[in-house]
Amino acid sequence: MSIGLLQQALHNIKVEKQRWLTVGQRTPQRVNHWMKWLAPGLLIKRWLLLSITGMVLATLGAAIWVGLTPVYRLMGLVSDVIETLARVLPNSLSGPFALALGVVLLIWGQSRSVGSITEVLHPGDGEELVDRLLAHRRLNRGPKIVAIGGGTGLSTILRGLKEYSANITAIVTVADDGGSSGRLRREMGTLPPGDIRNCVAALATEEELLTQLFQYRFNTGDGLSGHSFGNLFLTAMTDITGDPEKAIAASSKVLAVRGRVLPATLSDVCLWADMTDGRRIEGESQIPHAEGRIARVGCTPANPPALPAA
Repeated sequence: MSIGLLQQALHNIKVEKQRWLTVGQRTPQRVNHWMKWLAPGLLIKRWLLLSITGMVLATLGAAIWVGLTPVYRLMGLVSDVIETLARVLPNSLSGPFALALGVVLLIWGQSRSVGSITEVLHPGDGEELVDRLLAHRRLNRGPKIVAIGGGTGLSTILRGLKEYSANITAIVTVADDGGSSGRLRREMGTLPPGDIRNCVAALATEEELLTQLFQYRFNTGDGLSGHSFGNLFLTAMTDITGDPEKAIAASSKVLAVRGRVLPATLSDVCLWADMTDGRRIEGESQIPHAEGRIARVGCTPANPPALPAA
């Protein structure tokens, strides 16, 4: 029986030792986590100091309003407490003890407050809220970048640029007339949404599943086959808002886009190419398949007005 009790006691000691080792490993991580909230750029320290100053001023103002009586009583109470502590403990111990206790209570109270806010606003993807805030501040201070183009090239560049700045403006060409974009353009009379959709998805910071949904392309279904969900979404938003620019802005909010995506023009633009043999090939999707050499390229209308915001 005594051997069994001894083994159980040794087991309990090992378990308790492991628990304290785990706590010891987590403590520096927790300290490092809370120290991030005091990092430069988050604007936390100044507002914390301002809050404490406001609390002190509000207390003094209330005391003055009622005739300073509470202040005198409070000072008397503090004086009595200090005298009592001085009789029990020397100043070299009571002073640092009171200072340390005050700092601990202040840090604990603020950490619990921030923890409650973090619990509600936590990104939920394994990333700490403070890390996301730091990245947000850093990207907002990034350079102002304007990218002009279309096709897969522009969206590929934007996907890399969004890691360095949030001040990105993508101006997208609207001459696409092939595939899903061409069908929606002819049937609905809207701007071709394909290149715009790719740029919105490239700048998206929302969860990956939502981005995949925006890029999803139907493979079956009478009338749906070949269309992407994002193209249909942009077309529907344009019909609801009556403005392609507002439709793109609404879609950008859904995907938490980092930057702005703008169409180059709101005009119904058609590309054409004059060949050396005298033929004119119309349509962006038809020009690459034309045989022969291109003598001249242009668009109809000849000078489409640019979007004012672009």
